[in-house]
Amino acid sequence: MHSSAEEIRTYASTLVEAARRSGKERLSLRAGDIHRELKLVNRVPAVCSVLGSKKFQTENRLRTIGRSGPASGQSTTTEFTYALIDSEICHFSNHSAFESLRGIGKTIFAEYGGGEALLESLREEPAAQ
Repeated sequence: MHSSAEEIRTYASTLVEAARRSGKERLSLRAGDIHRELKLVNRVPAVCSVLGSKKFQTENRLRTIGRSGPASGQSTTTEFTYALIDSEICHFSNHSAFESLRGIGKTIFAEYGGGEALLESLREEPAAQ
């Protein structure tokens, strides 16, 4: 037996895939619509939690571009808008954006014989006036 979160995630994923197949670049999901379609009772907070979760976005290659509804974020009127990310372009990882920059200067440093050699060459150049 699936938990309600798994059931919600599975159903919402089918909506994402249908949008992807039809060539859409964006998708909006309203918590109340999913709650009603799954015939859930008093599970709106669970629907909002699933739709806003990083797990749901990662599994479905989504990026949240908007969220509307009341300040509580736990309403049938809460709507999530996502950009559908092409898997060829975007590779998800558990690393932050900052960590993804790690090693970016490796080729530049290699051209100068390493980081120390680059720094040494910069120290030897006369300062621009």
